[in-house]
Amino acid sequence: MRAIVLRETGGPDVLKLETVNDPTPGQGQVLVRVDAAALNHRDVFIRQGLYAGMKLPVIPGSDCAGEVVAVGDGVDESMLGWRVVVDPALDWGRDARVQGKDFRILGMPEDGTYAQFVRVPASNVHAAPSALSVEEAAALPLAGLTAFRAVVSRGQTQVDENVLVTGVGGGVATFAVQMARYAGARVFVTSSSDAKLARAQEFGAQGGANYKDPAWLQRIRDLTDGGPDLVIDGAGGAQFEQLLDLVRPGGRIVTYGATLGPVPEVQIRRIFWKQLTIMGSTMGMPGEFVEMLKWFETGAISPIVDCVYPLAEAAEAHRRLEAAGQFGKIVLKP
Repeated sequence: MRAIVLRETGGPDVLKLETVNDPTPGQGQVLVRVDAAALNHRDVFIRQGLYAGMKLPVIPGSDCAGEVVAVGDGVDESMLGWRVVVDPALDWGRDARVQGKDFRILGMPEDGTYAQFVRVPASNVHAAPSALSVEEAAALPLAGLTAFRAVVSRGQTQVDENVLVTGVGGGVATFAVQMARYAGARVFVTSSSDAKLARAQEFGAQGGANYKDPAWLQRIRDLTDGGPDLVIDGAGGAQFEQLLDLVRPGGRIVTYGATLGPVPEVQIRRIFWKQLTIMGSTMGMPGEFVEMLKWFETGAISPIVDCVYPLAEAAEAHRRLEAAGQFGKIVLKP
C-alpha cells in the first residue's frame, strides 16, 4: 500500500510517500480501507519531534473514515463492508474520570491513517453518521471527541450560558462552537483573523473579538454582559492569564491544549478569589465517542472541512495547518 512514513523529525518535507506492506488484522482487529484521513496539530508535534514517547519509523495520522475490508480472529465477519469512522483513543482504561496508563492515540506509537489501509481494534470502529460525506466523517474523530468531552462532559455547558471558545478556526474550536450552540448556550469566539470571526458566525457564534486588538477583553465582556460563564481554550500561552481575569466569578475554564506554548504566569489569587474551576480535558472515553456520533447523525451539526489534499501532498497540508490558514479540518485522500 501507499503510505506517508515518518522516518526522521523535522519540517514538512520529511513526510515521504512510500510503498509498504499491507497490514493484516490480528486477534480482535479489523483492517479499514482509508477513504479519507484528517490532520490534527498532534501530527505536527509528532513530525517535529515534540511528542512524548516518539517511535520511528511510523505512519502518522489519527483520523479516518473508510470501509472494513478484513477482520481478524474473533471478529464477527458481518463487519465486512461497514462504512466506519475510527475512534483514535486506544485503551482508555476503566476510570471514566481519566485515561489509564496504557492509553495512547492512533498514529503514535501504532501506525496511523496517512495510508491506504489502517489496522485497529474492532471495538474502535463505529458506523459513520449517514448524514456525513466521507470527508466530513474523516474530520470528526479526534477533534470531535476532544470538543465533546471539553464542552459536554467536563464543561457541563448549560442552556443560556455564555460560552467563549478561543482560537476559532482550528478543528476542535469549530466543533466546540457548534456543540455549545447545540447545547443551548450563547457562543462567542476569539481569533487573530477578522475573516475567521465572521465565518464563525455562520456556524453558530453570536460574536467575537480579535485578540490582537488591545481592547479585545472589554469587547468580550460587553458581548457576554460581564464575562463568559465557561471558556473552552486550546491555546494556553500568555493569554491564559487574561482568561482568568475575563471569566465571570464562579466560572469555569476547560483547557484541552497549548498551541501557543506554556503559560508564563498564573496569579493564583484570581482563581481562589473568583471561585473559579479550572479543568483539564484530553480526548475522551469510548462511551463519549458513541454519544458524540449521535449528535452528528441527524445532520443538525456537521464537521467543517477546510480543504482536501491528495495523500502525496501531505507536506503541503502540514504547511497550511502550521500557517493557521485553515477554518475547520484539513483532509487527505489516499
